[in-house]
Amino acid sequence: MSKYVYTFGNGQADGRADMKNLLGGKGANLAEMNHMGLPVPPGFTISTEVCTYYYDNGRTYPTELTGQVKDGISYIEKLSGAKFGDNQNPLLVSVRSGARASMPGMMDTILNLGLNDKTVEGLIKRSGDARFAYDSYRRFVAMYGDVVLDLKPQTKEEHDPFEDMLEAKKAKAGVKYDSELSAEHLKELVTEFKNAIKERKGMAFPDDPYEQLWGAVGAVFGSWMNERANVYRRLNKIPESWGTAVNVQAMVFGNLGNDCATGVAFTRDPASGEKVFYGEFLVNAQGEDVVAGTRTPQQVALKASQTWASNHGIPEADRNSRYP
Repeated sequence: MSKYVYTFGNGQADGRADMKNLLGGKGANLAEMNHMGLPVPPGFTISTEVCTYYYDNGRTYPTELTGQVKDGISYIEKLSGAKFGDNQNPLLVSVRSGARASMPGMMDTILNLGLNDKTVEGLIKRSGDARFAYDSYRRFVAMYGDVVLDLKPQTKEEHDPFEDMLEAKKAKAGVKYDSELSAEHLKELVTEFKNAIKERKGMAFPDDPYEQLWGAVGAVFGSWMNERANVYRRLNKIPESWGTAVNVQAMVFGNLGNDCATGVAFTRDPASGEKVFYGEFLVNAQGEDVVAGTRTPQQVALKASQTWASNHGIPEADRNSRYP
């Protein structure tokens, strides 16, 4: 039987750094980080061979894949102690692309997958924070509605329907930032988002976590051939035949309060190319917020953080003490 799913977690991994052709750059490096002993949330990679099969066989999957994906979920459950679809301690996962060559922003991502009206109650019990749970839920419904169900602007003139509903909710609540909305506001948004999907797409939002998972996997493979990815490949001479892998990984939450954050880091300044450590982060946020432009990220490195403080009006006398 062909192997299509490669697990990683707890310092072990099926893959290695030199398997980028099979696991994509992200999957290969996640595997190698485990071999190095770095703290990586457990997960699994669906290989690029499945993407090739998907397009060669009318957007279908190898028969072995279903069982291997279920085994992969069981692997994450074992290491995380949470259970996919459980209403007491639910496992939530991210689903991301991972081609062998970096294609930033070209393909699709889903976060907080596994939430429904029952598992969100389990997340509240597990975290003790209803606001966090409904913030994750409204993010998931909006992202899934956009990426998987294709409820998104079709022209440059159209607005994103989920963003419009979010902005209307903030205006009604009299707040500026998403993080200022209450649990009740966010719960209302979940219902409004689902109603919009029902009205505009003629279908109910899927509650079954495995249905959600397969929808997300199909969306990631489908995004390999979306317009922006095709243009990017042509410009960067990346062969269509390479395909993308799919990485499914246990969620960690940057939006679980003011002692949590999300961010990105580089070994060079991406603007100047200078060989210095460079990073940006947002407190009480999730990954997409860093690039959404709705909040200004803080800087990780000393020089950059002091520049950020200067640009945001923090007096010079306070910079060294507040951003040491």
